[in-house]
Amino acid sequence: MSLITETTPGRADAAAVSAAAPVWDPKPFILGTAVIVAFYIGVRIYEQVFGWYAGLDSFSPEFQKYWMTILYIEEPTELIAFLGLIGYLWKTRPNDLDTVAPREELRRIFYLFNWIFVYGVAIYWGASYFTEQDGTWHQTVIRDTDFTPSHIIEFYMSYPIYIIMGVGGFVYARTRLPTFGSKGYSVAYLLLFVGPFMIFPNVALNEWGHTFWFMEELFVAPLHWMFVFFGWFMLSVFGVSLQILGRIKELCTGYEDVVGLEPAK
Repeated sequence: MSLITETTPGRADAAAVSAAAPVWDPKPFILGTAVIVAFYIGVRIYEQVFGWYAGLDSFSPEFQKYWMTILYIEEPTELIAFLGLIGYLWKTRPNDLDTVAPREELRRIFYLFNWIFVYGVAIYWGASYFTEQDGTWHQTVIRDTDFTPSHIIEFYMSYPIYIIMGVGGFVYARTRLPTFGSKGYSVAYLLLFVGPFMIFPNVALNEWGHTFWFMEELFVAPLHWMFVFFGWFMLSVFGVSLQILGRIKELCTGYEDVVGLEPAK
């Protein structure tokens, strides 16, 4: 049974309405990826310049100037960006989930791919690159504060950024796509953003443990296990991909004229 919902004007009118917009526009994911990569390269250069110079003594004026200032700026900025993005996606949500044209739904699906791809890039920088760097830094430098230069970049910059991207993609799917918005919740998609999101609250447990226990910065330490556990939730992207590919097959089968494909022979 097909899940395609016809619009009242008919398939021809639906095709005419959405024909002006390309089914897939690669500009969002190219621009998003370029911005994130350029931003983090700049952050890494900043770490290289001011890490050893001003990042060893948290009581020094240089530390307050070059590192704590970043912390004071990034946290409210990220909160405002998060609330602004979610508010915008909710405020501008369309009311056509039950009548969305097949080609338009396909266009939104490919736009969701842009969200997921950029989310993956952000996760790489936060949960992989800067996380690995954090262990190396703290195996080298004895910490005298929980807000080390590495933590200010890793925990309080890169983690919130990928959380914003992950939740934004989920809200986009819930408000724009029938598969995720009008047919219940996708467990796979919930896991895809909830798992990496939970790495951030786990930071509190991690810092509490390092405060009360003198531990080596080993990735295999039990205190770090939950970072890995929640990181594995990213594998649910395969479940989301199967849902999306199944829906694409439904949209294309028998509706080639609407989505702009040649009819199957």
